Amino acid sequence: MRPRPNPLTRAPLVEKSNAWLSKAWAKGWLPEPTLDPAALWAVAAKPFGSDAELVETTGRDSRDVADFRLRLSKLTEAAQAEARLNPLGRAMGHGQLVRVIRQRLGMGKKWAEHTDLPRTDIAPPIIVIGHMRAGTTRVHKLLAADPAHSSTRFCDAWHPVPAKPDMRAVKSAIDLAIMRRINPWIDAIHPMATQAVEEELSWLAAALNHSVYQTQWHIPSYSGWSEARDPAPVYREFGRILRTDSAYRGVSAKPRVLKVPTFSEDLPSLLAEFPDARLIIAQRDSEDVLRSAVSLVANLMTISSDHCDLGWIETEWRRKLALRDERMASFVDHWDGPIAHLQFDALGEDWESEIARTYQALDLELSGKALLAMRKEMVRSKSGQHLSHSEHLSRFAMN
Repeated sequence: MRPRPNPLTRAPLVEKSNAWLSKAWAKGWLPEPTLDPAALWAVAAKPFGSDAELVETTGRDSRDVADFRLRLSKLTEAAQAEARLNPLGRAMGHGQLVRVIRQRLGMGKKWAEHTDLPRTDIAPPIIVIGHMRAGTTRVHKLLAADPAHSSTRFCDAWHPVPAKPDMRAVKSAIDLAIMRRINPWIDAIHPMATQAVEEELSWLAAALNHSVYQTQWHIPSYSGWSEARDPAPVYREFGRILRTDSAYRGVSAKPRVLKVPTFSEDLPSLLAEFPDARLIIAQRDSEDVLRSAVSLVANLMTISSDHCDLGWIETEWRRKLALRDERMASFVDHWDGPIAHLQFDALGEDWESEIARTYQALDLELSGKALLAMRKEMVRSKSGQHLSHSEHLSRFAMN
């Protein structure tokens, strides 16, 4: 992989794809993809035939059904009016939203067949809260290495609908291969593997929370609207997916280690769904977090649009991080459940002591097996591609 010379660098395949898609649409070789919500729904619902309306509502109350429909309308409106998507961005956006709707209907179909799945009793989760690049991934993977805990795999996060035979790992391998061709620096920013530990961001995206979409597209109207809206329907859907995944994999008795940076915006709704959760708050210097966040967002956004503005991205994410800090602080001050605080630098200096302190604060047992598994995880992480992201950030600062 060649070095990433600046935050808006993109792979040659992106340029080739834009040129080819433009030609294919102009000559009528392919239909131009639409972001019209009704058309997206029609494409996604086709495999379900006359059952589409039934499976849309199965397992969900009318508020959650209406919330998703409204979110889809608002999101597609913003994407068409503000995002200035290039041909590849438009094609990817169409495919992404069709997949989200189809997965939503697929979950409803599964719940119609197995009504107990979305109501599965699960052990109190352990939730890692904090900004992206604040050490949350390290903490997440360390606690997930503990055999007493469970975690979400990439293939389950990306393809949440369980099936037999279960081909989700194969599908995810194909997804990652395509993703790496389009974005060869993605593993430096966020390493992924089909059955590796993964955050649950895709489950929020499945309910059309703004978090995924605002990192890919310039959609300030949707971000603002969604930030101001009650996110309870999003987290109810998240809870149903988590319970389904736990039951299907037979790990409902083990505490699930959860981690998504967006959690910090929505702690009241998240913890209404999981009131007995244990919390870990990961913190890092705000300017270091901002630089890394801008790098990540620019890397994603430049693929879908030819009009990315680094200055706007920095301003928007400075606002975004401040919003999350404010909401997190106002909630944590009144939280009386188990909680541990971790500093990025302290974790880097002596992770074993910090993890031991965290387990004590959360009233968890740190077993010898857990420590051994965590040490193996730390050895693996020392050769990870994510270490090159710091080099990228240093290069950007000098340019």
